[in-house]
Parts: sequence; structure tokens; C-alpha cells
Amino acid sequence: MFEAIAFYLFAFLTIAMFSIAVLTSQALHAMTALAAGMIFISAFFFLLGADFIGVVQIIVYTGAVMALYAFGMMFFDTTRGVKEKNANSMIVFGLSGLAALMVVIIFVAPIVSENIGAFYPINEAVGNTQDVGMVLFTKYLVPFELAAVMLLVAMIAGIVLAGKKMDHSLTQMSEEEIELMRESNKKAQL
Repeated sequence: MFEAIAFYLFAFLTIAMFSIAVLTSQALHAMTALAAGMIFISAFFFLLGADFIGVVQIIVYTGAVMALYAFGMMFFDTTRGVKEKNANSMIVFGLSGLAALMVVIIFVAPIVSENIGAFYPINEAVGNTQDVGMVLFTKYLVPFELAAVMLLVAMIAGIVLAGKKMDHSLTQMSEEEIELMRESNKKAQL
């Protein structure tokens, strides 16, 4: 019962987040929804008892989306079109309370229900983490290392491109010049 409720809840939330990522016109909203969707996908691994894969999902894929988030903020003025409005604070309070209640139910339900078990139990002689490590560093070593090199090159390229985009180095500017630049940016945004 718990697994079914949690599965459908996380399935709905995952589809909702990826729909927002695809359908929104705001880059920050899309990247935030994409990161949330990746975290909700990791919940499926936790439900299946694959805790290591769930944590790897959060670290690797959500970390990659956060790197994309940083690149988006470096290259685009993503906050220009964002207008925050909070028409009714009771809606925000109610949704936050509902989310907190769902988290409590999700964490308390396995304690209450003793009959939850994985379909494919962990190999007790080796362990789930060691199984993943053996496959990752033997069969998939070259793709793993290529992905690491590609991420490093992308990060260096992003830093170089962002550095070329700036007209003046902020570290070499005086306080007066920085304040004048901030005022001109505020006037340009109005």
C-alpha cells in the first residue's frame, strides 16, 4: 500500500516538474524544475531499496543540472523577466504544510509497515555498492572517464567565455566604479 502511494505521488511530481521544465519560458524556473524532477526520480531508487543508486542520482544528475543552472546564470540575464508575486500567502502556507505532511508520512510508513521488501534482494556476500563499483570501474571505466573529462572541459570553457564577456574585471575596479556600474544597471533595467 505504501509503495503504491509513494510511487504514484513521485510519478505525478516527476511528470509535473518535467512538464514545467519543458513548458515554461523562464530559464530559472525550467532549471529549478529540472533539478526537482531529478531528485524525484531518485525517490524511485530509494523505494526499490537501491539507496546507493538513489544517492548517485542526486549527486550526479542534480549536480549536472546545477552546473547547467550556473552556466545559465553566467551567460543570460535570467532574472530580467522574473516578476515574483504572492497573491495569497495562505496558499503557500497550505502547500508547504501539505508537502511537510507528505514527507512525514513517507518516512513514517515504512516503520509502521514491516512487510515491505525488495523484489531483488542485495547480494549479501558483496553488497550493492560494491556491485555498482565493480561494473563502473571495469566494464564502464572508459565512458566514466570520458564523461569526467567532458565536464571538466565544459567547466573551463564556461569560465573562459564568461571572463571574455566582462568588459572590466571587478577585482581591478575601485569602489566608485563598481557603484556607478550598479546604478547604470539599475537604470537600464527600469
